[in-house]
Amino acid sequence: MAMPRKPLELSTAVARAFVKDMRAFHSERNAKRDEIALRQLHALKQHVTAGTLRLFDVMGMFEAMKDHA
Repeated sequence: MAMPRKPLELSTAVARAFVKDMRAFHSERNAKRDEIALRQLHALKQHVTAGTLRLFDVMGMFEAMKDHA
């Protein structure tokens, strides 16, 4: 069983940008989705100190939170 990770502590601006990009991600239906997720990957990597964050992980977060934004 994996150890639970410490939640990310993001500034309000970073969190708002994440939600904005998540909404844009779900409104797109082409390769632009990858660009949006990549932009958030770079932004989130500045706040992750342990572990590896991949593009697949960001896309998974967007999908998991689809109904919450």
